[in-house]
Amino acid sequence: MEIKANLKYANSDEWVSVEGKIAIVGVSDYAQDQLSDVVFVEVTPAVGETIKKSNTIATIESVKAAADVVAPVSGKVLEVNEDLANSPEQVNADPYGAAWLLKVEMSDPSELDTLMDAKDYEKYCADRSH
Repeated sequence: MEIKANLKYANSDEWVSVEGKIAIVGVSDYAQDQLSDVVFVEVTPAVGETIKKSNTIATIESVKAAADVVAPVSGKVLEVNEDLANSPEQVNADPYGAAWLLKVEMSDPSELDTLMDAKDYEKYCADRSH
């Protein structure tokens, strides 16, 4: 399982990469591994919409389960990864790269303080797999 040191993580298994006030959001390697073969991804907010932390922003379906993805931060959606609709398997192949879900201009960057760093997230995942 890969956990990238430069990202923040939510306890619902989303990751956030921060570039200034911009947050790039996706699902972690742990999450995609739990889902197994992803067959469908739908990101619900459109560009220009405002999302709120903890609200559902996407649905990911695999051969064994469906999972809601929740927003780890609040803000205005700047970009949606349209490629995932046609190639949902990217979530399994490259969860921290090609499979990003959306880019958000954060309205409250202090929300990042509620997320885990890589070390805490690694421990959180380990505790759940026992």
